Amino acid sequence: MGQQQSNEGLKAVTRRAESRVGKITVSGRYHRPPRKIDDDYKLEKKVLGSGYNGEVHVATRITDGQVFAVKGFKLHGVSKEKKVELESEAEIFLEMDHPHVCRLVDVYESADQLFLVMECMTGGELFDRVKEKKRFTEQDAAEAVWQMLLAINYIHSHGIVHRDIKLENFLYETKNADHLKLIDFGFSRCWDTNTKMAVSCGTLAYVAPEVLGKSYTSKCDLWSLGVVVFILLFGYMPFSGSEQQQVRNIKAGKYTEKKDVMDKVSQQALTFVKALLKTDPEKRLSAEQALDHPWLTQRELMKRKSSTLDTEIVGSILEFAKASAFRRACLGMMAWSLTVEERAKVRDAFMEMDIHHTGTITLAEFKEVLESKFHITDDKAIEAFKALDTNHTDEIHYSEFLAAMVSSRIQLHEDLLKQTFKRFDTDNSGFITVENLKQVLGETFEGFNMKEFIEEADVSADGMISYEEWIEYLRGDNATDNHKKIADKVIDNGIKKGDKQIDRKIAPKPSEVEETSEAKRTSSKIKCCTVQ
Repeated sequence: MGQQQSNEGLKAVTRRAESRVGKITVSGRYHRPPRKIDDDYKLEKKVLGSGYNGEVHVATRITDGQVFAVKGFKLHGVSKEKKVELESEAEIFLEMDHPHVCRLVDVYESADQLFLVMECMTGGELFDRVKEKKRFTEQDAAEAVWQMLLAINYIHSHGIVHRDIKLENFLYETKNADHLKLIDFGFSRCWDTNTKMAVSCGTLAYVAPEVLGKSYTSKCDLWSLGVVVFILLFGYMPFSGSEQQQVRNIKAGKYTEKKDVMDKVSQQALTFVKALLKTDPEKRLSAEQALDHPWLTQRELMKRKSSTLDTEIVGSILEFAKASAFRRACLGMMAWSLTVEERAKVRDAFMEMDIHHTGTITLAEFKEVLESKFHITDDKAIEAFKALDTNHTDEIHYSEFLAAMVSSRIQLHEDLLKQTFKRFDTDNSGFITVENLKQVLGETFEGFNMKEFIEEADVSADGMISYEEWIEYLRGDNATDNHKKIADKVIDNGIKKGDKQIDRKIAPKPSEVEETSEAKRTSSKIKCCTVQ
């Protein structure tokens, strides 16, 4: 009974997530039996850290050796309240899609466990950088705060409050980069602007006074950010001492002032901190207002003298609009398998188009950029917007933008093709079938049924798409007679890379029974290339 209730709860989680961000965003990453995490990842014992709902371990992806972070949850033997918390974290994380939010790559549900596979942030916590630097320069602090606010404004714009904003929950992407991302949604909640929350949670030193009073809104995240900014600029905690003393000072908004340190900071930076550490939430800056504060806008104007948008990016967007519905769906799924380096090539362009910093691009923003900078007509802009808005949410999400960049700004390489094929091959059969597509895309997609999609790429007309047909379809190769040309490419690549995963032989297709012996030999050669 407990297992059934748990599974039903998780099914409701995916349904709600799909209703908000679209089926393709959720279904291609959420895997249920018979698909297991061991099919795709090798779990290591090494612990990277721990969040509110559990430890985070290292995992290596079997097909390409890439390293990821995995958080595992037990589904049985936990309280009802804990199950609700786990489900809430999974639901919110599934919906996250922003350059400054840690990326959820895959979810695996088994009878008694749930695994969240996330990108591995190798640059360490913001907390560690603070310990190393003692105090940030204003320029470095403003850069970090801008990124944190983009993440916070994104989740707030989409009805989510984090409730545990602190130094430890912002991680750097890599050791040599300054790109920050928000992590750990264990305390996070979907939030209605007309209601107030009452559960007291978070880390005391960062907790807003109204949270202690158990009546608060999303503005609690801005107080916590104010504490973070205070530490970056001044190098010490604003509220310290015993627990009782901290509670008293937080409620009074009485932070420790060291005049000799504070005098070294500009007046604009000081007013910014004070505007966040207001005990009255109504007088406190919202994330949107904070992004418009002069301390940050001047820094942003100086940084963005040159545009990251160019004609090649716009050309990719317009070409994407001309692609077939199935091809767009494939590229949309591919966006979830891109590496950090691949996303980094185009993410600034996405953020530049996001004029109001909500983390998504509206039609008005899209048209404004394309018409004013590139003189794209209104009709063409609307057509391109509709094609990019795969999930019909009236806004372009980060991964939908990335989909348009695949194959033009981002190379369509072997590992990317493999990973995306596996997202559609839900039962690990080595083929993509009509049923597979229904699981991932639904009964219909953009007015087409799944049988029509299969026929679009199924050169052998056997009712399913092999890996070789998949490659040929996406790369546009012309070897339509027996796939020998594309198969040879796959074999050569596999040998060069020492890829031991492309060696599984599978049962012959029904259509191969009548093949000639020569055709059978060619077919056998192709089958050996099927992705594992």
